[in-house]
Amino acid sequence: MPKLGENLGEFGRIARFLAPLATSPGAYGLTDDAATLQIPAGDELVVTTDALVERVHFLGDDPPEDLAAKLLAVNLSDLAAKGADPLCYSLVLSLPCEVDDSWVERFARGLEDAQRRWGIALLGGDSVSTDGPITLAATVMGTVPAGRMVRRAGARAGDDLYVTGTIGDAALALVQIERREPVDPFLRSRYRRPTPRLDLSRWVRDHAHAAIDVSDGLAADCNHLAAISNVKCEIDWASVPLSVPAALLLATDASLRERVLAGGDDYELLIAATRAPPGGTRIGRVVAGKGAEILDSSGAPILLARTGWTHG
Repeated sequence: MPKLGENLGEFGRIARFLAPLATSPGAYGLTDDAATLQIPAGDELVVTTDALVERVHFLGDDPPEDLAAKLLAVNLSDLAAKGADPLCYSLVLSLPCEVDDSWVERFARGLEDAQRRWGIALLGGDSVSTDGPITLAATVMGTVPAGRMVRRAGARAGDDLYVTGTIGDAALALVQIERREPVDPFLRSRYRRPTPRLDLSRWVRDHAHAAIDVSDGLAADCNHLAAISNVKCEIDWASVPLSVPAALLLATDASLRERVLAGGDDYELLIAATRAPPGGTRIGRVVAGKGAEILDSSGAPILLARTGWTHG
């Protein structure tokens, strides 16, 4: 445990807290400017990058252990949607000077737990100081058999639409935080510690025609999938799976429906396929046409003020 007020500096922090996470031989214990990576014969590398910015993706008092787990989870969720298996990741920490060594130690502990859980290791990265908010970025790499990566494109008329897990939990946790209400523990956990659906990666590459991880909001990500596949996607609101806490909140405030559909931070998978993924829920269909619609119980489109999160 660092001593109170201790500041090891950039290289001291890397050596003490991050180098033990770099277990791949090609990481060279984070002692070099670059790393080497062996790709299994017959596989292709799948690469994705996502960042978390304080006051945009997380709150200033969120525990560093949770931030570490979330940073890996949001990237690994993209790999799951591609049907890829995790391999390694690089990391960039942009930290204000007031972030001390004990924060970095706790963050590294969260990374260690997440690495062990999801079978991935640190390969390299950078650590810099900033006058701005905490900014965390990871580039995560995985593998798929050559030519087997599942894209957003590929949905076809006649496919069904499926979603994993439940939708809207993280967005509703933020509603409770904004309202200064007691936050339901399950909803808070879904906001702070999403679970990438890596258990479905192989199923996705074997059976999905198209897939996307639901990060910007179900409505927005469904529209992304429809646009690149050049089809129309229809979702039945009544079929969208809700957790018990989310359903209870909606029962008392129906206006929260838009936050569920457009709030984002779900990190579930939206899949176009002709068969159901394990544990998935059928929520709609792919038809000829363009765009995406969410339909109420009468079959009428639900109009949303916004469909999801965008930056800028």
